[in-house]
Amino acid sequence: MKRTPLYDSHLKAGGKMVEFAGYEMPVQYAGIGIVEEHRAVRERVGLFDVSHMGEFKVSGSDSLEFLQKMTLNDVSKLEVNQAQYSGICYEDGGMVDDLLVYKFEDHYMLVVNASNIEKDFDWFDSHKPEGVELINESDDTALLALQGKYSKDVLNKLTSLALDDIKYYRFEIGSVSGKEATVSRTGYTGELGFELYLKAEDALEVWNDLMSAGAEFDIKPTGLGARDTLRLEMCYPLYGNDIDQTTNPIEAGLGWITKLNKGDFIGSTLLRQIKENGPSKRLVAFEMERKAIPRHDYEILLDDKIIGKVTSGTFSPTLRIGIGLGYVRAGNHKPETEIKIDIRGRYESAKIIKPPFYKPE
Repeated sequence: MKRTPLYDSHLKAGGKMVEFAGYEMPVQYAGIGIVEEHRAVRERVGLFDVSHMGEFKVSGSDSLEFLQKMTLNDVSKLEVNQAQYSGICYEDGGMVDDLLVYKFEDHYMLVVNASNIEKDFDWFDSHKPEGVELINESDDTALLALQGKYSKDVLNKLTSLALDDIKYYRFEIGSVSGKEATVSRTGYTGELGFELYLKAEDALEVWNDLMSAGAEFDIKPTGLGARDTLRLEMCYPLYGNDIDQTTNPIEAGLGWITKLNKGDFIGSTLLRQIKENGPSKRLVAFEMERKAIPRHDYEILLDDKIIGKVTSGTFSPTLRIGIGLGYVRAGNHKPETEIKIDIRGRYESAKIIKPPFYKPE
């Protein structure tokens, strides 16, 4: 298994290491735990090591045309120093991955899920025309996510960048703790936050300086467990659970990033048909009515008939109830619909809600 540049720091901080996407990553930290790490981000500030994510550099005269063909969103709308949430599909509309697209002065950066780095790179490479250069910079790049309402106060101590001027899904290049960094106003938590792209060899020093700078705000190192509960409260999809090659972006609620009027792209023909005819299933968010926790693959029922399956489920530390996402047959997806979740033979009551579960200030 691979290790990020911060592996030893995680061990020193009491990180419980688990295998994730081919990396040894901290799921939580001893003496803190998932719930407290989650609350730190919601109430103060937390710091994640997400260096396992993949980064590809795309350059060349035909880069824009190439990315328009390969991705769902409209890359032509991007300004320099702007990022965009997007996706990649197969010809049948199934999702290869979801990703971020960053536009720099002379190139683009694609940020893909850790579990899909090799698959995604091969997919892009197999469609790459002569006028495009594609480089996998994942192993040379570290990524830290500073998230929470005091994230700006912490980062301000270590940079001269005008953080107030970096709007949502925008970024700037500057110095953080004396190291060059791409500072992006993005995150996977729903809170105010920044993601810092660094050279791998600079990650340890910047991590330590951020932890020191955040001490007055009771900053916590934050693992994969809290990352999952935070993203689920926001109904952000997780590849491999809520979206994969068997699901398309229309049924997954990602029609808003699927720009069917921008011209043809891989999967667009089938996606237009699905949009016109309506998908056969829909991804929904639901809350449990009692203290029961839904889990991946649990069956969803309506009037004693199975209508779908849970894709993600957890106990929400913020709402103090069980929450989940899952696919149900189209027509059974409306908010306020009363459903049941089969939790190891017990049929627990739940209700479909309009996402997200948690609404940030």
